[in-house]
Amino acid sequence: MSVGLVFVSHSALIASGLVQLAGQMAPNVSLVPAGGTDDDGIGTSFDKVTRALAQADSGDGVVILCDLGSAILTAETALDFLDDAQRTSVRIIDAPLVEGGVAAAVAAQTGADLDGVEAAARSAVDVFVASSSPTRNRDADRESAAPAGLTDETATEGGYSRSVTIINRDGLHARPAADFVKLASTFDTPVTVNGRDAKSLLAIMALGLQKGKVAEIATADPRGRDAVDALADLVESGFGEA
Repeated sequence: MSVGLVFVSHSALIASGLVQLAGQMAPNVSLVPAGGTDDDGIGTSFDKVTRALAQADSGDGVVILCDLGSAILTAETALDFLDDAQRTSVRIIDAPLVEGGVAAAVAAQTGADLDGVEAAARSAVDVFVASSSPTRNRDADRESAAPAGLTDETATEGGYSRSVTIINRDGLHARPAADFVKLASTFDTPVTVNGRDAKSLLAIMALGLQKGKVAEIATADPRGRDAVDALADLVESGFGEA
């Protein structure tokens, strides 16, 4: 079982498209669209949201993401009709629908609990703000350049890092980034990529790691060497698509 997700949109096509997109990276998660009116027009439907909540709930809770204000109102109304026990395991998250939905789906796929899935969805807000900064592109280029004097493998006191070059034609796009995050999440030790959390899909994608860019995978934890090596090997393999 895993936390389920419901995508509430004014458009049936947007909701179903997001399920299709997120499902590529989270095939074992219950992702349910609740888009459009009852006759699939533009708007929202109380009945669709209610049915979606029941379908998405496998016992570990449900996260709801919405596109516009009235979609939130519809979702809140649906929650009002749940009993107290059900209501405590359902959360409406104020986050960008697409970015937050994909991040939440990947977190659920890795086995995150309701708090973890909520945090992943909310991380989309911070990543969006950071990526809108006028210094973002300059900082990203500096972070993905090969550090001066750094060899492919570097051990520091108590820590360890490896620098690897992205070989995928399309860079570290959504699917390989999701594979990277899912592998990182199997390790208890903290790992970073160019200073960003290796277990955050949106943080990794915000780096803009295109083909030929260098990723420094590092840990300050003495127990993290296996995690760094596994992640570096995955990048060097091209994720099966290079």
